Amino acid sequence: MSVTLPSPLPSILSSSYSVRQDRKCFGPAKPSPVFKHQRFFSLISAATNFSSSLDTGFSTELDVVTGYSEIVPDTVVFDDFERFPPTAATVSSSLLLGICSLPDTKFRSAIDTALAGSECYNLEQSDDRMTCFFNKALVNVGGDLARLVPGRVSTEVDARLAYDTQGIVRRVHELLKLYHDIEVPRERLLFKIPSTWQGIEASRLLESEGIQTHMTFVYSFCQAAAAAQAGASVIQIFVGRLRDWARNHSNDPEVEAALKRGEDPGLTLVTKAYSYIHKYGHNSKLMAAAIRNKQDVFNLLGVDYIISPLKIMQSLKESVTPPDEKYSLMRRLSPQSAASYNFSNEELVKWDQYSFASAMGPAAVELLTAGLDSYATQSKRVEELFGKIWPPPNV
Repeated sequence: MSVTLPSPLPSILSSSYSVRQDRKCFGPAKPSPVFKHQRFFSLISAATNFSSSLDTGFSTELDVVTGYSEIVPDTVVFDDFERFPPTAATVSSSLLLGICSLPDTKFRSAIDTALAGSECYNLEQSDDRMTCFFNKALVNVGGDLARLVPGRVSTEVDARLAYDTQGIVRRVHELLKLYHDIEVPRERLLFKIPSTWQGIEASRLLESEGIQTHMTFVYSFCQAAAAAQAGASVIQIFVGRLRDWARNHSNDPEVEAALKRGEDPGLTLVTKAYSYIHKYGHNSKLMAAAIRNKQDVFNLLGVDYIISPLKIMQSLKESVTPPDEKYSLMRRLSPQSAASYNFSNEELVKWDQYSFASAMGPAAVELLTAGLDSYATQSKRVEELFGKIWPPPNV
């Protein structure tokens, strides 16, 4: 059995360079996504051949867990399309940096073409020119990826727009127009937006136009619930990052409440968000990322997507489950469990900017800020690099 996401639930090309970034899932929720990032220039997130059935009648743990959730592996192989054929992709500032650092890659010509565009060249303001180059580079690379993969391509929206709803919407429309110009239809696309209040409002507007969004940097229930109310296609929660924060910080009400009950705050947030989405009829798909070990996978069985490091996937594949123990791994999240989950009246509000801001605890604020700062820094580095290499040679 191959551990790939059945269409339209693809595994994906990954796009981070040098630093481990967020992982993401896209497939259908209104078709939802699965995205992810990984260490090194992890361009390829593969549909790896984890064929794990055994003729003996035994099952592997991987066989069992994939019956409950879509488990998506990462790989750090670059340009190995034959060994790890990707089915979907993500394009981001970190991917552009990686391509520029490896000039012999097949995607470098997409960036050179973007930098040679007369439309950008004719802009008077240097900031406008760099933004134009940046957008065209993202879309040119995204277009190349769309021709290589059967699934969707997700495009990062500039994190520096995270607190500007109309700015996010305009940027997505600009990117869509560029994709239209190279004949990539919108149903092949998703747009990754930070889960600020303004980002969630942008998601609401875009989803109402039939443009699919993937909300990232979710670290609190109010973010997940507001994104679900907005109709976001995919909502991504970082289990391990919340756990790491809790080890070194305190005074966050959500985190403290989970710890007092002897629960892991990241796993608790996924359970609560899943229950909210299913109990109250929202269409969003939920993805758990920053998975650190096999027990995390077992505790999340039933969630729509689990992004798992390749070493965990291999461990699951190599662990044999005898027939009499096959059902010892139980589904933890289900519509039935969601129906019995109790929410307070304060949690069932129609979220607005004031209630959202009031509910954001220190963990969500700090982790969201750190993610935005990292993405903004990457975007600035791309623009600085484009400023140095523009115009490209042989143009």
